[in-house]
Amino acid sequence: MRIAILDDYQKLALQSADWSAVKAHGEITVFHDTITDKNALRDRLMPFDILCVMRERTPISGDLIRSLPNLKLIVTSGKRNAAIDVATAHECGITVCGTESPSTATPELAFALMLGLARNIVGENASMRSGGWQIGLGQDLAGSTLGIIGLGRLGAQIAKIAQAFDMHITAWSTNLTPERCQEVGVEYKPSKEALLRDADFVTIHQRLSDRTRGLIGSEEFRQMKKTAFLINTSRGPIVDDAALIDAVNEGEIAGAGIDVYDQEPLPAAHPLRKCDKLLLTPHLGYVTRHTWDVFYGQTVEAVLAWINGDPIRVLPS
Repeated sequence: MRIAILDDYQKLALQSADWSAVKAHGEITVFHDTITDKNALRDRLMPFDILCVMRERTPISGDLIRSLPNLKLIVTSGKRNAAIDVATAHECGITVCGTESPSTATPELAFALMLGLARNIVGENASMRSGGWQIGLGQDLAGSTLGIIGLGRLGAQIAKIAQAFDMHITAWSTNLTPERCQEVGVEYKPSKEALLRDADFVTIHQRLSDRTRGLIGSEEFRQMKKTAFLINTSRGPIVDDAALIDAVNEGEIAGAGIDVYDQEPLPAAHPLRKCDKLLLTPHLGYVTRHTWDVFYGQTVEAVLAWINGDPIRVLPS
């Protein structure tokens, strides 16, 4: 039996769990890069019986699944993975399993970005290292208005942290109700425009779908305060990159903290990398020691359970 671990950028997969019981059943190969060419990806994965994948880093399409004759099991980190054609996998008799996903890491990073922007941490650090001193005037979180787009599991965590900072919290999404806002303890906004108009910080916590793709574009940036900051730790395509670059360059917003991108890893020459007033991180939202322990530890559990004929956390079509 041959097992592949994909997209282990940091070379930590084998250190984050005890794989010895899996190794007793077969050979493990770890890949540290991401292949986007379909033919090259097919050729790489052709020999493997089991694929262990990290979130949406490598697309596992229906065409790819049908081209892998040995494939019997896919285990993904997280409870869902939009990059896997689960329905086709099931049609081909391939089991797809997931893991649990801790809910603390991404909200913590969202606030790290928020604080970094509000107090210009990167610029002030650069000034100190070059022999300088204070170069700007920070903005308080206390008393500022935080607009949360999407009040699900992560959005509710964001609201809880914001309450500790004594922020005024508002929320909106297409299907959000006043009752849900009351439950979480935030102000309901009846429209996206109303949220954007009043917020000092806007943070996005929604899944990528046809409805949310391009949710924040040129028109939305014009509706925001010129002193406002945008935070996106959700999915890259929710925000229009070109519109974001124009908005910060033209002073329509004060800046943005971005952790997610249309293409990952972000190409070295991508325009976002050259844009001032952006605080960029390389999709760190879920990249923490605790999350890796859960992801890879439960990946091992899922592989062993399948080998023993009793698969766990099987994903529905």
